[in-house]
Amino acid sequence: MGATSTPRIGAGVLIAVIVRPKLWFVAIAQLFRLAPSRWWARRPFLPIPTRQYLRFRSQTQYGGGQTKIETKDVLSYLYWLRDFR
Repeated sequence: MGATSTPRIGAGVLIAVIVRPKLWFVAIAQLFRLAPSRWWARRPFLPIPTRQYLRFRSQTQYGGGQTKIETKDVLSYLYWLRDFR
């Protein structure tokens, strides 16, 4: 795994969302929107975005492919999505 998608970052985002019930629906909906098609047929059998997508998002947000995605930025994005609806 690259610097953009480590288990530690994923766990940090998961914990941050768990303690914010107002983001649960938005986070779950977005998770399934970003999941690759037929995610259930490939390991790790979870609806998580691909490494390529996370690398692309990191590069477009931070200007480089090796920057770690920050939990606060993911939360900001989820709040934006919630308010946008």
